[in-house]
Amino acid sequence: MAKESMKAREVKRQKLVDKYAAKRAELKAAGDSVGLQKLPKNSAPVRLHNRCKLTGRPKGYMRQFGVSRINFREMASNGLIPGIKKASW
Repeated sequence: MAKESMKAREVKRQKLVDKYAAKRAELKAAGDSVGLQKLPKNSAPVRLHNRCKLTGRPKGYMRQFGVSRINFREMASNGLIPGIKKASW
């Protein structure tokens, strides 16, 4: 399980990205690279990292479900994800 501080840092970055999205797009359209450099580093969407919503695990993230592969497998086995069931033959 990831540290709470890592999960909080990602949430903080997401808020900054949302806050500066319009301004960033405006500066990009104008070609103002100096203005873009003056924005906070964490306001760049490229700095975001996908993490599991339940555990914060950064690797093995499944975009469609928003959880790591480990949690996905557990949830599928328990029938917690609609339309997904573990194959057995």
